[in-house]
Parts: sequence; C-alpha cells; structure tokens
Amino acid sequence: MALARSWSIALLGIEGRSVEIEADIGAGMPGTKLVGLPDPGLREAKDRVRAAVRNSRHTWPDTNVTLGLSPANLPKVGSSYDLGIAVAVLAASGAVPAGELPGTVMLGELALDGRLRPVPGVLPALLAARRLGHRRAVVPVECVPEAALVDGVEVLGAAALADVLAWLRGEAELVRPEAVEVPDSQHVPDLVDVVGQPEARWALEVAAAGGHHILLTGPPGIGKTMLASRLPGLLPPLSRAEALEVAAVRSVDGSLRRSTPLELVPPFVAPHHSISAAALVGGGSGLAVPGAISKAHRGVLFLDEAAEFGPERLDAMRTVLEEGEIRIARAKGVVRYPASFQLVMASNPCPCAPPRETDCTCTPAARRRYAGRLSGPLLDRVDLRVRMRPVTAMRVHEDRCPESTEVVRRRVVAARARAAERWADHGWSTNAVVPGRALWREFALSRTATELVERGLQRGAITARGADRCLRVAWTLADLDGAERPDGDHVASALEFRDRRAA
Repeated sequence: MALARSWSIALLGIEGRSVEIEADIGAGMPGTKLVGLPDPGLREAKDRVRAAVRNSRHTWPDTNVTLGLSPANLPKVGSSYDLGIAVAVLAASGAVPAGELPGTVMLGELALDGRLRPVPGVLPALLAARRLGHRRAVVPVECVPEAALVDGVEVLGAAALADVLAWLRGEAELVRPEAVEVPDSQHVPDLVDVVGQPEARWALEVAAAGGHHILLTGPPGIGKTMLASRLPGLLPPLSRAEALEVAAVRSVDGSLRRSTPLELVPPFVAPHHSISAAALVGGGSGLAVPGAISKAHRGVLFLDEAAEFGPERLDAMRTVLEEGEIRIARAKGVVRYPASFQLVMASNPCPCAPPRETDCTCTPAARRRYAGRLSGPLLDRVDLRVRMRPVTAMRVHEDRCPESTEVVRRRVVAARARAAERWADHGWSTNAVVPGRALWREFALSRTATELVERGLQRGAITARGADRCLRVAWTLADLDGAERPDGDHVASALEFRDRRAA
C-alpha cells in the first residue's frame, strides 16, 4: 500500500482555497475511485488522466486506486486538477519521486496524449496560492505569462505531462517566464471627435473626475454612444493592483489575453439589451460565473438603449451600485465577484424618438410607460442626468475646436488627486464612494451651501440618498474648480444634474 500527495487550488469566484490531492494505491480489484465532491467534468478526470499517463510512456497501477480531494465538503469544479491527480498517482506508485511536491501547486488539464492544456483562473489561483503559503506553481506553458504576474511564487511552465515527470526526476528543466510587458498606453477613442454637446461633455468630465454614474437622454444619432465610449480614455490608468483585479476576473471568465494579460486602460463593457439577467450580473448552474458587471470592474459598464433592458435586469444592479460587489448564491455555494464600475446609461426620450421633440407622435401614456422602465430606485443611484440636444451643425470652426481627451484627462487626474489626498486617511479614493455620514458630519458644509439640498428634501424633490449624491457631485465640481470646499454654486449645479426631467 502506497500514499502520495500533491496540491492544487479550488476557485470560488475569484477567491481560492488550497486542495490536497491524495492518491492511495492498495490491494483489490483494478479500478479508480474519485471522492471529494467532484463535478461531472472532474469526475471524468480519472479516465483522461489514465490515458495521458499511458501515452506518456508510464504505467497506470493495475490495482485499486483511490483519489481523495480535500477538504471533502468543498465543491471541485473544472479540469485543472488533472495534472495534480496524475502526479500524485505516479508518485504513489514510485514512478517519480515526491520530493518537489510539498509547497508546489499543480494546475492544468491533460489531453489524452499527455499534452497539458491551458485552464481558466490561473491568475486568481496563484494569487490564492501565494496567500496560502505555496512557493511554487507548475502551469501549462500557455498560461506562463498570466502566472508570471504573481510576485512571490516561482512559476514553471510545461507543455506535457512527460515534461513535468522529467522535472520531478531531476532530468529536465521546465519553462520559466520572461519579463511581462505592460503597455504604457492603448488606443482609445478621442473626445475631439464628438461634435457639439457641450453640456454632455462637461457632465462626462464630472463623471470621470468623481467616479459618478451618468444617464444620457436624447434622440438617436446625437452622440450618446460616442460620448460613453470615450469615458475610459478620460479615467486615470489603473494601478497594478487594480489591473490585477481586472485580469483575475477575465482569467476566470476565460477572456484574458495571453499576449498582454495586464492592461492599464479601464475596461469598457457594452452588453446588448437582449442580455439575460444571469449574463448581466453573473450566474449559471453549479457555481456562478462572472457577468458583464464584473467584467466591467474598475471600468465602465455602458447600457445603450437602457429602457429596453427591462426592470428585471436593471433593478438587479441596485445593490451592486452601492456595494461594489455581487454575491450569487447557488446550491453548491455562494460566490463573490468584484463589480465596482461606473454605470453609463443611454436612453431615448420616448418610443418613437424623433430628431426633434416637437415631432413626437407618442401618447402621454406611452411616454410614461417608456420612462417608467427606468425605475425610481435605480435612477436615485445615478448622480448625473443629462438631456442632450440635437446637433444643428456638423462643421466646427478651427477657433472653436473641441478639447481632446488628453486635455480633459489632465483636469480629471488633477481633480482625482485632490480627492484622493483629502480622503486618504479614511480609505476612500473617489468622491462617489464617500458615505453620507462623512459628508454631513466630518466634512459638513455650511448651512448656506446646503440650503438648496435641505429645501429639496423638505419638498420631497430628492431622497436622502439623492441628497448624499448631490454633495458628492458638489465635491467633484469643487475639485475641478480647484476650490478647497464646495460652495452654494457647486451644490446648485449638482442639484441641476439630478433634474428628473432629464431622465
């Protein structure tokens, strides 16, 4: 009787837990049993691994083999355990030494001929491995650039099971990562291409400076989508920690670019209005996978034709907009995905949406029904609401050439730097995440400055949440003006952005 162990990582969302893979070879009828809550894909691993071992010129034990994945009550999903299972079995049978296995994480799917195939989730798995104290990881060679983003873990890449076995015997070396290139810049659409719309351009700058959500309302073809697609170019580049968070979600989703796994430009996600609720917020059978809101983490989620999404999908984002993460409960467990994004919605004013509002043929009831698709609780979480006007001239004179993205970004970065310095001791990075208690207590404005907000609360024109968001926008306007604190004009301008007629 022989026993050997190897280690892998189980992912719950982007959080990882260490999994100990035990292989026991004992007396009895030939057969292989896999225990430890494997999913159907993992349950097939014993057949894949057996064929891969044979085709790598090794012998599968012709006796009873029991494979245990611990902790036993933790759901195991996917095929990334194949390599760990194969190594544990061969170490238990004495085909390879087990000296290098302690402290080493094995990740990879095995083809029947022994090739090592890439698997999703390598980046968050190695981030978890580092936190759990593992010092080394063996991954498929295609996943080496992704794995190399994790400092503090020795990364080794293999193309086939035979390479890993030769390394365990000390007969060969595995692939080591090269320096990961992080692009300094990436092409983003320029704001100079947007014709007219000075109010909307200003609102987009305010949204970028404070991290605020924004709603653009107007007839088709006036530039709502153009403006929204230019918001990522106005935002500051992601820090390395933020870029790793974005890359971790993409790694789990399987959409990470292997050539450039780390990108500093904030992501821009624009799902079609036919998207399902599960695809928007995350879901699926078993353990839920990330949705569009998590893919937009640290970036922009753009909902074009927002009224066509329907209340079920839009209202599913209410809590997410406040908390910055999504928690999805399924029978096999609860997963958490980050979802801290800027929401940009674009909507027509009515179903017929003529170029001029005076040409509208919709009945008042039809207009109310259309506007009612964007619920009041959702709109209450949107800081900026802008009514865009039709463009009356396409030619722009040289002396009135609109500002470029680079010019506006400099003002945005300066405003964000002021806000970050002000909130640094409290752990807040942008004005949009400052809690209301701080705005009304520690950083309370004078009664003269907040008089309009108090009056709006008394009349029922705004809610308590709306009052908090007005003050957040006022702080952003003050940062853009270089003022130390917002005054009455900044608060009044913030209230104008919450005009329900712009919704």
